[in-house]
Amino acid sequence: MPRRARIDAPGALHHIICRGIERRKIFRNNTDKDDFVNRLSQVLSETNTPCYAWALLSNHLHLLLRTGNAPIATIMRKVLTGYVVSFNRRYRRNGHLFQNRYKSILCQEDNYLLELVRYIHLNPLRAKLVGSIRQLNTYAYNGHSVLMGKRKAEWQDVNKVLGLFNRKVSLAREQYHDFIVKGIEMGRRPDLIGGGLIRSAGGWQAVKALGRKRIHLKGDERILGDSDFVLKVLHEQNERMDKRFRMRKQGYDIEKIIERVSDLFSLSKQDILNPSRQRQRVMARSVLCYWAIRELGMSGSELSHILGLNQSSVSRAAGRGEKHVNDRKLRLIET
Repeated sequence: MPRRARIDAPGALHHIICRGIERRKIFRNNTDKDDFVNRLSQVLSETNTPCYAWALLSNHLHLLLRTGNAPIATIMRKVLTGYVVSFNRRYRRNGHLFQNRYKSILCQEDNYLLELVRYIHLNPLRAKLVGSIRQLNTYAYNGHSVLMGKRKAEWQDVNKVLGLFNRKVSLAREQYHDFIVKGIEMGRRPDLIGGGLIRSAGGWQAVKALGRKRIHLKGDERILGDSDFVLKVLHEQNERMDKRFRMRKQGYDIEKIIERVSDLFSLSKQDILNPSRQRQRVMARSVLCYWAIRELGMSGSELSHILGLNQSSVSRAAGRGEKHVNDRKLRLIET
C-alpha cells in the first residue's frame, strides 16, 4: 500500500518523531546532540518556524513545531540531511541513520498543545536519562529546562507556552512545573502517538464507548484531533490539492507566475530573475516565491535554482511575499 502524503498547512501544529534505523543510536554523545541542536536552531531561525517543545534521546527525538515560512518537510530535510552527513563523517560510516520516514502528526492545537508539550518534555525522565524532575529541570537536551529558565534557546517559543499558564513569568513557571509533575504518573500516553482513530478519540475504550452510542468518528493516522477536526483538515487538504491541479490544468506554471508578477510590478522577466537589492525587485521576487510555493506547491529547492538563492533565502522571501500579497490584496488570477 503506497504511503500517503504528509499533511501541512500555514500555521499548522506538528508533532515530529524521528527514530534511528533498526532502533540504533542517533546520538552517541553530547557532541552529537550539540551538533543537532545547532543545526535545528539555525534552520528554525532562518525560516521563522516556532518550536514549543523538543527532546533528544539516544535513538529517537521529538519536536513540536508550527509551520512558518517553509513547509515542515523542507525543515526536516535540511536538518536531518545535514546532521547525517556530519554524523557519518565524524564516525567514518556510510548509509542511513534515520528510519526512511520520520513521523509527522498534524495536531489540533486547543486540545493537544499543552498535552504534547508535557508528553515530549517528560521523555528523558521516562527513558531514565535523568533520575528525577529536579534533574529534568536542568537537562540540556530538552525544551523543559528552557521553559524553566535554567537554559537559553532563542529559537524556542517560551512565551507562547508560558502564556497559557499565567501572564506573570514567575507564576507561569510554577504552574507549568506543577502541570509537568502531574503528568509523570500518566505514563507513556500512547493516545498521543498511536494510530489514527484510536489515538484521536483518546484510546480504545473511548472508541468502544462511542460505538455503543452509535457515534461514528473519522480518524487518520496523520492527524491528532477530534472527528470534526480530522474532517476539516482532510477537506482543506483536498481543496489545496484540487486548486493546484486546476491551476496547472489551466496552464499556470512558474513562467505564468513570473509573467503575472512582471505585470504587477512593471518589471521585465530578467529584472525578476536576476538578484538585486532594489526594493521593487526584491518585493517582486518575494511575491513570486510565495505564489510558487503556496499556489503551485513548488519546493524551495526548485525555486533556489531558478532565482539563484539558497533555500533559506527562498523561505524568508516567501514570508515577505505572503505579507505583501495580503497587505496589497494581490491576486495571482485576475477576476
